[in-house]
Amino acid sequence: MGAGAPPAPASSVKALNCPNCGAALTIRAFEHTLSVVCVQCLSVLDAKDPNLQVLQQFQERQRVEPLIPLGTRGKWRGDVYEVIGFQVRTVVALETAYSWEEYLLFNPFKGFRYLTQYDGHWNDVKTLRAVPERVMAGGKEAFRLLGRTFVHFATASAETSFVMGEFPWRIRVGEVIAVSDYVAPPEILSAEVTEGETVWSLGDYVDGGQIWQAFSLPGRPPAVQGVFPNQPSPYKGSLKELWLLYAGLMLALLVLALWSFNLQGREEVFSQHYSFAPGRGESSFVTPTFELKGRPSTAELSIHTDLRSDWAYFNFALINEGTGQAYDFGREVSNYPDEGSPNDSTLIPSVPPGRYYLRVEPEMSASGSRRGGVNYELRVRRDVPAVSFFLLVSLFLLIPPALLSFRALGFEKARWEESDTPPTWAKPPSGDDEE
Repeated sequence: MGAGAPPAPASSVKALNCPNCGAALTIRAFEHTLSVVCVQCLSVLDAKDPNLQVLQQFQERQRVEPLIPLGTRGKWRGDVYEVIGFQVRTVVALETAYSWEEYLLFNPFKGFRYLTQYDGHWNDVKTLRAVPERVMAGGKEAFRLLGRTFVHFATASAETSFVMGEFPWRIRVGEVIAVSDYVAPPEILSAEVTEGETVWSLGDYVDGGQIWQAFSLPGRPPAVQGVFPNQPSPYKGSLKELWLLYAGLMLALLVLALWSFNLQGREEVFSQHYSFAPGRGESSFVTPTFELKGRPSTAELSIHTDLRSDWAYFNFALINEGTGQAYDFGREVSNYPDEGSPNDSTLIPSVPPGRYYLRVEPEMSASGSRRGGVNYELRVRRDVPAVSFFLLVSLFLLIPPALLSFRALGFEKARWEESDTPPTWAKPPSGDDEE
């Protein structure tokens, strides 16, 4: 223990010897202790018997060294606690054993609390006196406590597989109890059911670094692996803020779009009707000139045809009469009973002012000539709002919150994959869990 460790709490301390191996025993919560486990031989002793009757002798297969040694003191949640007991509990699922550690803390004025650890995930646990209210949430069993709803996560039979130190209950290696967990991150509500008794406890997810600092432990806590049932999502707060920012930016973009649409003139500068039939004369022609005035702006070319169950293709070039600069593009118009439209339009961005004309070269199928070709109107307007620009900007703004939402969903999926009753979206694909 470090030099800066807090003073020991004023608890009842009694030195005894193990009747099995003679090793020294120290009982720190004497009046509360019902069982004490010898650190040397791991015999379970009756702390209330003057002779420390041996209740159980455990033939250890593998000794587990606690990460927080017994007798370690630290200031935790504002009070000085001492680690007096350590146990390992194990559940077996799909022929695989999963074990977690529980550290019993004691303060003579505050009583008992626990620190649990699994794969680097820590919880600060206290036993409850109140009984939670049973409810249903989303079709799943749940309990309400202190205004929060805890949803069922898993139920399993947990076996006490290793013990060391002292405990305020009759502890035995090999004892099996039913444990049900209900989650409302960052808290977990647990029910431990034995014959005729249910003990409720409430756990709060904590960072291992806080424990190491509070108890002046050397090195670093074990690395976190996977996602724990009540582990708070690292994306929750930032995700909400990012979506609020996105909503604000979209509102600003909408205001800018409305202002832009009202400001732009949508001035019509050219309109003319034409006809075309395949094989009847020269198909390519140029239109009369027209003027695009003012600042550089968008130019919209729209095509309105009388096509029915047919198609036509138009090669266009918008040509500046003075400079010869040309904007080449093509448009296909098709109109059939189940698809297509007889009309089309395209937008050319940032066209400088000047005098322009269109070079037009229409094409269509030979069947069009049998129906007399196509009649169409060409119309040019300047300073037309570019709706596609605002759509592209809105999609670009959507990328950050969408990506973060995808990561948050992946985190939640990893959380609920270990549940007895995972949501549909968190279940593995059919057959993944069949061997």
